[in-house]
This record gives sequence, structure tokens and C-alpha cells, in this order.
Amino acid sequence: MSFEIFISQFFGGLSVAMLLFLVASGLTLIFGVAKVFNFAHGSFYMIGAYFSYQAIALFDNFWIGAAAAAIGAGLVGMLLEICFIRRIAGREEEGAFQILLTYAFILILDDAVKFIWGPAYKTITKPESLAGSLNFGTVTVPTYNIFIILLGLVIVVSAWFILSRTKTGKIIQAASTDAQMVGMLGVNVSLVMSLVFGVATAMGGLAGAMAAPLRTVAPGTGVEVIIDSLIVVVIGGLGNFWGALFAALLIGEVNAFGILWMPQWASLLSFAVMIVVLIFKPKGLFSREKGRKKI
Repeated sequence: MSFEIFISQFFGGLSVAMLLFLVASGLTLIFGVAKVFNFAHGSFYMIGAYFSYQAIALFDNFWIGAAAAAIGAGLVGMLLEICFIRRIAGREEEGAFQILLTYAFILILDDAVKFIWGPAYKTITKPESLAGSLNFGTVTVPTYNIFIILLGLVIVVSAWFILSRTKTGKIIQAASTDAQMVGMLGVNVSLVMSLVFGVATAMGGLAGAMAAPLRTVAPGTGVEVIIDSLIVVVIGGLGNFWGALFAALLIGEVNAFGILWMPQWASLLSFAVMIVVLIFKPKGLFSREKGRKKI
């Protein structure tokens, strides 16, 4: 394999990894803070793409579309958390209720986009400012891919700073550890959980808008994305933000080079990596637990 092909595949895998991280980090944030397994998280990626498509059709501006995707998906996520998910908190068999409820969201949101926008595929073009390419010696990389990589890095640093260096982040971490105690200190824990849910789903919606110029916008895309996101979350460790980042980078590059080296097995490589990780680290690569207890 030539150096040019290697660099091209590397950047391609990196851009896919950052989009995957945007979705998986939201799923990780919801589980890590609210202890909610949002099986419908991929659907917010889908509706984000549709919100972006609609906003671009109205205002003819890609960036307004991206903002509409994040804000719209975040508001829908908060609405569903307040009206439905919050009501099953604390019940017996809460985990089973969460899975059934969020799976129902997948069906409802899929039918909603078909009713509003129809079943036909939609397309979104790249913004003109990012439609070109950059040359690294003899290697040409699309400018839009570089933008996605930089956007992912900005979000990583911003999330780390907010969670570890601000009062809001400390409240969120405390609420994830002992919500009852935080509530006794006068913090509105329900509002914190709703805001976390909104931010997490907004990240999924933003990922949908960013991925739309590279893929088609269609009903059902959320199911495809949630499978890859779950693989990332499992590999990185449930609720671990940095684990989600590392796992997204790993899966992104494995898929990029897998398509090149063994295209007939490319669709199975992500599952193969997950299986290998779970054999040696059943709780994920970045889990604080030290593996399986012996009977």
C-alpha cells in the first residue's frame, strides 16, 4: 500500500470516527449521568439530518441547518425525557421499561419523518466554503473532512473543560453519583437530567447534520447509526467519555482500512473488534472494574 493511499484512508477513517463519536458520546453522557439506556439515540441523529434539510430548504444556509439540527434534536430529546422517561424512573424493572420505551421512540420517530418529509431519500450539499480540498504533498483530502475532524476535537476539549473545570460540570458529576444528596443541597436534579438529555441528543442531531453531505438522509438511518454507537460504547466502557472517543477512533480506522484490505469482511470487523475486547475486558477498555469475578 502506498503512502498516499494510507494517508487518504487514515483521514477518511478519522472523519468517520469523529461523527461516530458525536453520536456515541451523547449516548455515553446520558447513560453515565442519568443512567438511562437511550436505545433511540440514533433516531435523534436522523431527525437532526431532517431538521437540517428543512432549514436549508427554507434559508439556503448550511450553518443555519446545522444549528436547527442541534437545537431541534435537543428540544425533542428534552420533551421526551420530561414527558415519558422521567415517569418510569425508580420503578421496578426500570431497565426493561427504558429499552421498551426508547425502542417505541424509534418506531414513532421513523414514522413521523415519513409522514412529514416522505419516504424518499433527501440530499444535502456541502457548504461552498468547504467544498474544496487540501493538498498534503501528493495526498488530497476533502476540506469538509478536515472540518469534521477539527469540529470533533473542539467538542472533545469543550466537553472535557465543562465537565471537569466548571461548577456546572461538577454538579452533573455529583448528580450522576448521588442524585438524592445533590437534591438535598438545593439543586434541581430533574432539570439537570433534562438538560443533560437535551445536550446529548443535540450532539446526535448535530452529527446527523454534519454527516448528511456525506450520506443520504432517509428514514431508518438512526437504526444503522445506533448499532455502531453501541459498539463504540461497549468497547470504551459504559458511561466513559474518553473510552467513547478512543473506541470511535479505533472503529473508524478499522473500518477505513478494512474496506481497503478485505472488503468482503468489512461489515463484520466492528463486531470482531468488540468480541475481542469483551473477551479480555468484559466491562470495556476504560472500565474502572478489574474484569470478571471468578466463581
